[in-house]
Amino acid sequence: MPKKLEGSCRCGAVHFSVESHAPYPFQLCYCSICRKTAGGGGFAINLHADNKSLKVQAASLSACSRPDRRRGRALHTSSGQRNFCRKCGTALWLYDPQWPALMHPFASAIDTRLPVPPGKVHLMLKFKASWVKPDFGRATPNSGSIPNCRSRNGTANAGYGSSRRR
Repeated sequence: MPKKLEGSCRCGAVHFSVESHAPYPFQLCYCSICRKTAGGGGFAINLHADNKSLKVQAASLSACSRPDRRRGRALHTSSGQRNFCRKCGTALWLYDPQWPALMHPFASAIDTRLPVPPGKVHLMLKFKASWVKPDFGRATPNSGSIPNCRSRNGTANAGYGSSRRR
């Protein structure tokens, strides 16, 4: 049974709701894009939600689609589209057309009480800032990819680089 998540920006110009089968704030992304747009602690926490269920009430919504990210010396253009409040700049959610059934609200934008996750997945560790020391808790094996929740939604796992489950 999906859980309805409600979210908003800081200034109140954008409100949204979405249904989620995985409302746990377990996915910590250390990529430079998430870290710089929504990650004051050196990472952003992304949730999984059903894109078709997204409902938005917005007086001021902006989409920053396809930001660039460095891979070594090469510049890679992300297919992910990040949505922000145009007025206050709050990072709201990420949508990637590679996985059209999914969207990823940032946990920091969710107003609904979220459950405590049973564990965490650390994504894109090879892109983390040098000052960030991830808290892996008890030692666990490296999962090597995003958890199978993508597969349960009828889409393939993504090759997002290094990740580690806790």
